[in-house]
Amino acid sequence: MTADTATARSRGSLAAEMARARRRRYRAFIGRLFAHRSFLLGFVLLGGIVVLAAGANVIAPYNPDQNDYHSFLAPPSAAHWMGTDEFGRDVMSRVIFGTRVSLRIGLGVVVASGILGTLIGALAGYVRWLDGALMRCMDGLMAFPGVLLAIALAAALGPSELSAIVALTVTFTPRTARIVRASVIVTKRMLYVEAALAAGAGHLRVLFRYILANTLSPLIVQLTFMFAVSILAEAILSFLGVGPPPPQPSLGNIIAGGRAYIQEAPWVTIYPGLAIACAVLGLNLMGDGLRDTIDPRLRTVREPR
Repeated sequence: MTADTATARSRGSLAAEMARARRRRYRAFIGRLFAHRSFLLGFVLLGGIVVLAAGANVIAPYNPDQNDYHSFLAPPSAAHWMGTDEFGRDVMSRVIFGTRVSLRIGLGVVVASGILGTLIGALAGYVRWLDGALMRCMDGLMAFPGVLLAIALAAALGPSELSAIVALTVTFTPRTARIVRASVIVTKRMLYVEAALAAGAGHLRVLFRYILANTLSPLIVQLTFMFAVSILAEAILSFLGVGPPPPQPSLGNIIAGGRAYIQEAPWVTIYPGLAIACAVLGLNLMGDGLRDTIDPRLRTVREPR
């Protein structure tokens, strides 16, 4: 056996051992995560909602736009478990399909604001001469109340799913950018980053592999809470008529349609409101669990041993 062969085998064994160690750490993290009661409860709650939304075409008993002219504002019954609305449409079917729309918009906002906020925050934190210009733009957007800015942008773009996603992305991107910027500023002063630069690694490689990879933990936690806020904000936009337009069901416009009949038929507004509350609660519980598991120093509740 030559020295080169022995060296290659040694490197292969070391790489395999490192891969096994990463898998063990990953399994241990997943185990701690699901041992956290808040995360587990939120996961079950949100998972049920996602299953209902994903299987809406199969699970929903009726077409959400199907009118029943003999059942206007009918109370909950065996035929319509959540009653009907002012056009005789099944409220349960509309809530299931509306949940799909709200989750889709919330996910689109999280992905778009996560990507844009990460890029802006990374550039501002790593390239110091860009910091002032980028952060002043973000501060200018944050100077407006978030909901009012989203309403103004959505109204200017016109009512649609895409308009709601764009408006909420513009509203939430500055918050993501500031979190990423703060993490990048701290991380780039670490010794392993300086060692990578001294070894000849390029700035892009250092930024994406060594710095951004270590800012994912606070970002993921923030995006979990942002998902919950996006669902709530989308309901506000739809309620005000600048979200997805009727007859496309979303939780906000279902509530808006039933507000005129809240005394005669409260079920039209109660059930979509409960769907929003369950989705937001599930995401917040998952965010709490992620925060406590990723950084035990932030733990606010005592977990069982």
